[in-house]
Amino acid sequence: MKQTTSATPVTQWREHLHYRLKEVLLIALGALCLYTLMALLTYDPSDPGWTHTSRIDQIHNAAGRAGAWLADVLFMALGYFAFVFPLLLGIKTWQVFKHRYMPWEWSGWLFSWRLTGLVFLILAGSALAYIHFHADTNLPASAGGALGESLGQLALNALNVQGSTLLFLAIFLLGITVFTDLSWFKVMDLTGKITLDLFELIQGGLSRWFSGRFRVKELSEQLDQDDEIEFEDEAIPEAVAKREPRKVRDHIIDSNESAAVEDVMPEARQAPARPVATPVIAKEIKPAPQISMPQPAAAPAPVEPKRVLRPATQVIDVAVEGAIPPLALLDRAEKKQQSFSPESLESMSRLLEIKLKEFGVEVLVESVHPGPVITRFEIQPAAGVKVSRISNLAKDLARSLAVFSVRVVEVIPGKTTVGIEVPNEDRQMVRFSEVLESPEYEASKSPVTLALGHDIGGRPIIADLAKMPHLLVAGTTGSGKSVGVNAMLLSILFKSTPEEARLIMIDPKMLELSIYEGIPHLLCPVVTDMKEAANALRWSVAEMERRYKLMAAMGVRNLAGFNRKIKDAEEAGTPLTDPLYRRESMDDEAPLLNPLPTIVVVVDEFADMMMIVGKKVEELIARIAQKARAAGIHLILATQRPSVDVITGLIKANIPTRMAFQVSSKIDSRTILDQGGAEQLLGHGDMLYLPPGTGLPIRVHGAFVSDDEVHRVVEAWKQRGAPDYIEDILSGADEGGGSFEGGGSSDGSEGEEDDPLYDEAVRFVTESRRASISAVQRKLKIGYNRAARMIESMEMAGVVTPMNTNGSREVIAPPPVRD
Repeated sequence: MKQTTSATPVTQWREHLHYRLKEVLLIALGALCLYTLMALLTYDPSDPGWTHTSRIDQIHNAAGRAGAWLADVLFMALGYFAFVFPLLLGIKTWQVFKHRYMPWEWSGWLFSWRLTGLVFLILAGSALAYIHFHADTNLPASAGGALGESLGQLALNALNVQGSTLLFLAIFLLGITVFTDLSWFKVMDLTGKITLDLFELIQGGLSRWFSGRFRVKELSEQLDQDDEIEFEDEAIPEAVAKREPRKVRDHIIDSNESAAVEDVMPEARQAPARPVATPVIAKEIKPAPQISMPQPAAAPAPVEPKRVLRPATQVIDVAVEGAIPPLALLDRAEKKQQSFSPESLESMSRLLEIKLKEFGVEVLVESVHPGPVITRFEIQPAAGVKVSRISNLAKDLARSLAVFSVRVVEVIPGKTTVGIEVPNEDRQMVRFSEVLESPEYEASKSPVTLALGHDIGGRPIIADLAKMPHLLVAGTTGSGKSVGVNAMLLSILFKSTPEEARLIMIDPKMLELSIYEGIPHLLCPVVTDMKEAANALRWSVAEMERRYKLMAAMGVRNLAGFNRKIKDAEEAGTPLTDPLYRRESMDDEAPLLNPLPTIVVVVDEFADMMMIVGKKVEELIARIAQKARAAGIHLILATQRPSVDVITGLIKANIPTRMAFQVSSKIDSRTILDQGGAEQLLGHGDMLYLPPGTGLPIRVHGAFVSDDEVHRVVEAWKQRGAPDYIEDILSGADEGGGSFEGGGSSDGSEGEEDDPLYDEAVRFVTESRRASISAVQRKLKIGYNRAARMIESMEMAGVVTPMNTNGSREVIAPPPVRD
């Protein structure tokens, strides 16, 4: 408490000193600006100066003798362009006043950049003044001063008047841009906006004036013809008698708005009308919105069957050999009936305009895009309406329209409109089969093509996991996250053979992914033990490193180039051998290289894995996400707990592709997507998909996959072959070498204290007093997993302590005795 009370006066004193110094600087700059301007405006050639001497007693310059000298020097050097100095001082004074409450900021690079722009500005301005202006006889030099005269004369001799003007004008604009940080595109946009606003203002004023005069004249003539017409509101005849068109116009506008409400809400007509004769006034007719009706999907083009599937060690049923399971295993999509008509959509558009107008926002619905789950109304706000006002009305609009939720799309690429997404009363189900039958899915050549679902207009959304290259999926329980993961896995199973894509599945809940046990695509059994999950991730890291070494030795940059080179060599009759193979004798021959498959690591609930294993998992995931794209190893991470302790900043920084299902709060949405919106989703597969390389999410209605469909596809693949598991994945082997026929061998390490390098590792740790896995790895030139097992063995032997909360260890054993 004492430290807090003693620090408070010091902090207050610093803040007061900061504000007082800025006030002193503001006063000094303002005074210097006025003094310089006064000296230049009252310049008299008879006053003493730097270019000449004078013996007069009375100084004519209002700034005194010093001001006379200052004005003489500036006019001599720059001519008329000397007036730029008081202008710049005035701008700087305004900047200090504008940022008087902001902290001091100093950047040497920025100051040098601004000073360079000022130099260009002065040089080009003085030269232009010399070329295009004639000096007054009172000035001590030319219109551009000595500096402008020397530069201008040099340019005139080389480029003539036109060329010199173009050159110095470009330098002048460059100097203004650098010195003031001015954007000329913004200047053009602002000029165009002011011109258009002025034109609309004049046009609107003239139209209202002529309309008012015409309606007043019409009413006056009608009153002259029939004096017995009774008015419901006595303000109109009084206004007509007084020739006040404004009151008449206001009453007409109110009448038109009431008539528009009656058109949209027929129940308003049930009220009995009073028998009063009123004049017939033409209503304002708004243009009907453009309605984009969804088009039926075209029939898929016939495709050639996949090549024959022949895994190495498995028994294949001859009846199903060589074919990827047919799409007939999936449930067929029902024929969808349109639950909307153009008339109902237009009425809904008018109702949306009225509801927004009730909240003080003038909009016009330009187009309507109905879809299977939601309908998007694209509205054009009135001039001056910020989109944030509309976004803040999302919950109020949902209440007014009596719907579950309303999502506001602030930016629609390529359009100036704002999207209002309203859920449909009758929601249609998106079947997985209709997405796989789309031409987009059939045309994709990637073995890890993912069929996500339909967009808001009913068009299929197909993604390539190889381009993502990793995917983060999050959403609350019941939002459709597990169904979405199943749809992604089935997309891969319907697209690729085990020779093209292999899977590692980690299922902490032991329910979701265990159904895939036994398919030939698996590299290991479905992992349910989290310690084995850590071993699987370590194996993936080692396999990634081995593939990079192999690709570097082959001179290729990615997995596609490696496989292409292997196939070209096989077709040419000169198959390639493994360059990383270590011969134990002269008779050994290196094995031939085969194409490597793409590996997809799927984690259904990685929050549980992070809670049990801890920091190691985050490091392994980050390492795979950083480097594994070119090696053909991809991650699909799913969680139902989108919190910052699970989706950490390290994971988010390395996985740019996100998929957010319905969440409970805006904070969770920001955790997943770095922006809100997921809290307004409808659940049951409704999601926001953030593609790689963009910051605008796409709303996707996820395809539904039933458990029966998954069972049928899994059984079909089990009939086509048995899995060929790699035992080293779960046992914790340090390298992935030899796991595929296309790779080299491992380091040959045995693990624990039987490792031949274990004693050397212990000596290094006890001497250097550093229990670091990376240090042991660099010292002994071994793999990461092998070094990690050595450190764990030292922990069990009491050489080092267990890992602290910050990931470090301490060395307990004393250093070795030197001879």
